[in-house]
Amino acid sequence: MSERTVWKAGMRRFACIALVTALLALVPFVTVSNVVLNFLVMALLIALVGQGWNLLGGYGGQYSFGHAAFFGTGAYVTAILQMRYGVNAWPGFLIGIAAGALVGAVIGALTFRSGLKGSYFALVTLAFAEVLRILASVAPITGAGVGTLIKLDLRPEAFQFQSRAPFYWIILALVALSMVLVRIIEDSRFGAWLVAVRENEDAAKALGVDVTAVKLGAMTISAAITAMGGGFYAQYFLFIDAGIAYGPWISVEALLAPIIGGIGTVFGPLLGALVVKTLGELTKLMTGHAPGLDLVIYGAVLIVVVAFAPRGIAGLLSDVRRRLRPTAAERAHG
Repeated sequence: MSERTVWKAGMRRFACIALVTALLALVPFVTVSNVVLNFLVMALLIALVGQGWNLLGGYGGQYSFGHAAFFGTGAYVTAILQMRYGVNAWPGFLIGIAAGALVGAVIGALTFRSGLKGSYFALVTLAFAEVLRILASVAPITGAGVGTLIKLDLRPEAFQFQSRAPFYWIILALVALSMVLVRIIEDSRFGAWLVAVRENEDAAKALGVDVTAVKLGAMTISAAITAMGGGFYAQYFLFIDAGIAYGPWISVEALLAPIIGGIGTVFGPLLGALVVKTLGELTKLMTGHAPGLDLVIYGAVLIVVVAFAPRGIAGLLSDVRRRLRPTAAERAHG
């Protein structure tokens, strides 16, 4: 395959991201309903966090149950810098992302250098998230059990807006940025190493791949993307506490979206987040907000997807497209 052909294929893949982003960006011009925009903001937030998990779990094969550790760090750092140190929200947001990446690097260094993988790695990440939740629930700097409330200041320079539309465009831009980043990684040498580690760690090591460094790099980038979601959450709701920031809900959402949408694919987290949030809202409408029923629905959907579509929605769509597309032999005879 020539370099020109490879370049064209790459541009087509990036064009798909641009097209989907452009179409979604038109939504606020079609409807000004706060209900619709809030639904989409939350779906895109889950897609962003899911993309962070997808890079580590989908491409790298390192299944984490504790991405709440990165989400909560991004949220708390963003909020605390504003309320306790007077830092502007925008730099605070960027520092929150860096802090989340640092936490990811530390946890990754401790776990990967210890040789933890599989279920051991998953349980250790869950333990780290739980430790941070307990610390945040008692530490004075986080507001302990009361939480941290960000002062209302409806100005763009304070990362606050009069309507939900700007928030929607910002979270959409962050999701698009994460998809572009994952696409670049997918087409890079680092991405090839990451997939090699996922498929067979020992074989990758035998071929000269620095397995620990690759997994640590993926963990750090994954944590940064997830912390991005946490910082946005803090600015959108202007409140954060230990149960929200480090609670298991975000870790569950982070892995559900890519698994349902298509693990190890660029669009999987977005597809999965839209499906998961739609099912959740439909369930609430039909059952009158019965507590816990949405989790039952999530579990049922996850079982169905794993049983009948292990490659997720993205895999199903790919199979359908392949069946509908005529083969070279069929085109020759047509």
